Amino acid sequence: MKIAFLTSGGIAPCLSASIASLIQSYNKTTYNYEFIGYLNGYLGLLKGNSISLNFKSNEEIENLKKIGGTILGNSRVKLTNTLDCLKNGYVRESEIPLEVAANQLVKDKVNILHTIGGDDTNTTACDLALYLKEKKYDLTVVGLPKTIDNDVYPISQTLGADTAAEQGAIFFENIVNENTTSRKQLIIHEVMGRNCGWLTAATAQKYRQRLQSKIFYNRNGLKKICWDIHAIYIPEQKINISSESKRLRTLMDSNDCVNVFLSEGAGLDNIISDLESSGTKIRKDAFGHVRLDEINPGQWYANKIADWTKAEKVLVQKSGYFARSAAPNKNDISLIDKVCDKAVSYALRNWSGVAAPSDNHNQDIKCIDFTKIKGGKPFDFEQLWYTKMLNEIGQTKDDK
Repeated sequence: MKIAFLTSGGIAPCLSASIASLIQSYNKTTYNYEFIGYLNGYLGLLKGNSISLNFKSNEEIENLKKIGGTILGNSRVKLTNTLDCLKNGYVRESEIPLEVAANQLVKDKVNILHTIGGDDTNTTACDLALYLKEKKYDLTVVGLPKTIDNDVYPISQTLGADTAAEQGAIFFENIVNENTTSRKQLIIHEVMGRNCGWLTAATAQKYRQRLQSKIFYNRNGLKKICWDIHAIYIPEQKINISSESKRLRTLMDSNDCVNVFLSEGAGLDNIISDLESSGTKIRKDAFGHVRLDEINPGQWYANKIADWTKAEKVLVQKSGYFARSAAPNKNDISLIDKVCDKAVSYALRNWSGVAAPSDNHNQDIKCIDFTKIKGGKPFDFEQLWYTKMLNEIGQTKDDK
């Protein structure tokens, strides 16, 4: 039996580990398998570029769990976006990407395909699975949910998200010390999260938990409040400019610094409108998403908040690439192993779908129908732990 893997989209602290865990789960059974991996996601599938994933020992496989990124490489390719595939040279004129990908799987005699990625990766896997079913080809496709944003319907926890939050907290733990270098300094910690504020909120929570283990003297500049978070801005809640501008100005005047955790998607519509009115062209990727790295939300907000607070120095730092590149922590390894065991069980029963903790089944791991998978799931900002954190930092809750 031939098992194929591909990873796609942005990286997360779970990709290499998920491949390793899936292989370990298969090796627990009595079948004989050949494992291959398509390089650079769906691009490798279109081009027929694959490598063997038959490791010499379990020690080699265990070591793979300690590696961040993906040993297969990623890309952002949408098989149903024929124009984009043609423009980038992924297929030739008159070729249909879905057909090319399906034919490659048939040629390689793949029995089971595992796609490890976010909502775009797994909705594309759905397109591929439906196409293969229509063509009467017997192939099982089981996806795993990867995204540090933790924003996929109907999944309660995506792989790698917990690690990303932890790593973002560690990142800011060092960055915040820059407040000791200047007077009236504003630090914007920009966290990934296009539509969902979960990662920003979870990163803030983990940072403040870590802050509790530090000893502060409340003299000679070592006041705890200067290391704390003073504002958390997420896409699900609009910013009350009137109250926030006054509150942050007061904090700057009394503490000589302001620290803001900002989700990159917070107030995105306002940013785009502002940039377009000034003549800036907003570019999008193959999936229709605005290229956030090009519009720089953190700097846009930094300019606004610096004006509110009369900051004399402004520092914008992005933890996204740092956080998403990490190897998975213990919490994620535990979740990965549980999900992979289930994924293999579903695959061997010829069940296609996404193996993940389901919102609709009390967070039990289920084989979720591909057609149910959708991105853009919002963070529930009414959760007690989050509202308690906002109260502790003195921020007024203002719903959208």
